[in-house]
Amino acid sequence: MTKRIRLSAQTRANWIIFAVVSLGGIVASVSGAYYLFWPSGGYEGGRNPLYGVSVLFDRHTWGDLHTWGGILMIAAIVIHFATHWTWVKRMTRRTIKSIRGRGSRLSSGTKFNVGIDLVVAVGFLLTAVSGVYFLFAPSGGYQGGGNPGWDPAFLFSRTTWDLIHTWSGIVTIVAAVIHLWIHWRWITNVSKRFFLSLGQQLRLTPVRASGAPAAE
Repeated sequence: MTKRIRLSAQTRANWIIFAVVSLGGIVASVSGAYYLFWPSGGYEGGRNPLYGVSVLFDRHTWGDLHTWGGILMIAAIVIHFATHWTWVKRMTRRTIKSIRGRGSRLSSGTKFNVGIDLVVAVGFLLTAVSGVYFLFAPSGGYQGGGNPGWDPAFLFSRTTWDLIHTWSGIVTIVAAVIHLWIHWRWITNVSKRFFLSLGQQLRLTPVRASGAPAAE
């Protein structure tokens, strides 16, 4: 008899949040790479040889993918932080006490993990804030014109916001890859158990002739 595989509700929720964050991150990263290597500008026959070049999708579709991938990732990470807020506060207190020499010293592995998490958090925050800026201040138009997309220069110029968005996104991607490497064993183990338990539930659920689950 096959042993029943069980996952706690918290572990299952954590895996689903991880999957959503990963999906949004991949979509946002790939579409962001498109804009990084295929910049806009120029004109047909002009100095930009990439003018009008489409890679899988047109530029507008890539823009939609980047926007919605980013929104999906932001929503999932907000939920992730909310569900792990107790852990965040506890590790923050431990780290501060360790730095001040008032608590137990953190291991080198824990310090590295906390450092990577901090880089991911700060990089993501800068990427998200700058992304929201571009969402509400699209390019094009002019001051007082019919298009509200002129540069409002909120805190920084549009060029500065673009640099913040680009480089914070790159740093976040690199740090996130390291974060995944650190937790790779958990990811593979829980992913395997998640799909095995899901398959068992589907096989064990009695189904009526009409296709509706039978009452147990």
